[in-house]
Amino acid sequence: MKNKIITFLILIVCTVFQAQEKLVSPPYLQKGDTIAIVAPAGILKNRQATILKAKKLAENWGLHVLIGKNIYNNNNHFAGTDIERCQDFQDALDNASIKAIWAARGGYGSVRILDLLDFTKFKQHPKWIIGYSDITAFHNHVNALGVETLHAMMATSLEEKPEEIIETIASFKNALFGDKLSYTIPNSSYNRTLGLSKIEGKMLGGNLAIQASMLGSKSQMNTDNKILFIEEIGEYKYAIDRMLQSLKRAGYFNKLKAVVVGDMSLIKKNSTKWGSSIEQLILDAIPNDIPVIFDFPAGHEADNRALIFGRKVKVEEDMEDVNLVFN
Repeated sequence: MKNKIITFLILIVCTVFQAQEKLVSPPYLQKGDTIAIVAPAGILKNRQATILKAKKLAENWGLHVLIGKNIYNNNNHFAGTDIERCQDFQDALDNASIKAIWAARGGYGSVRILDLLDFTKFKQHPKWIIGYSDITAFHNHVNALGVETLHAMMATSLEEKPEEIIETIASFKNALFGDKLSYTIPNSSYNRTLGLSKIEGKMLGGNLAIQASMLGSKSQMNTDNKILFIEEIGEYKYAIDRMLQSLKRAGYFNKLKAVVVGDMSLIKKNSTKWGSSIEQLILDAIPNDIPVIFDFPAGHEADNRALIFGRKVKVEEDMEDVNLVFN
């Protein structure tokens, strides 16, 4: 009888744990739904035409668009004061008619408003939060709250050459409206797959510097049994190594299923040479028993494919390609 009770309690604990691990997926968008464009971080100086272009794109998909009333404000580095940027984001979180919140741009500043926001209504009625780069602060925070997010293009991505963002836009639309997301990328010679033909786990992550800045806060993610995505721009190799070593020492990599590496763009040259490629730097920092997949097209390049953070993804390798398929 005692053994039966213990077994029953274990089953309850396991069930609760699994429920907590399953992130909530916000409803996919449908024609007639409303999306809000807000600026939670960097200034949008002289970019009104870009925002209107993004508005037109969403409208062409049958969506209604609300633009944050403070979006063009200017407070030095930021698109308005912390309170103004927070107000636009909070209004979008609380408005039940808004089904997705699309960041106009990144830059820096999202972390400054995270703790000013009230996610109570959002948790009751989740909606998609969309962006990349500095918006990683929101991805990490909201994923830690138990809700999926969309790592995808922002409004300012439309400033790229149209022919270079065809897949970027298509994957964003597919993710937003619930079409299947699957990608095939060439198998890099740097890939470390450890002989595994298939890896499965929920994908989390984003910009490397922002992830490192979340350490020790309530926005830090639980990476156990996850597939971690990383990307970066405009850093020295030693700085990238420092971020990776900080995450490593904090136990970030201890129980990872795998790491998927996106774009490492505009790496700065230091007066003292690092001595290895950026790929080898990453391989040296990630524990040897963790698979690492390179060259996924997401990050600070024109070809920036959408990823659903918090969603289970299957990574399969063959001789020539690596396939990523979201469930």
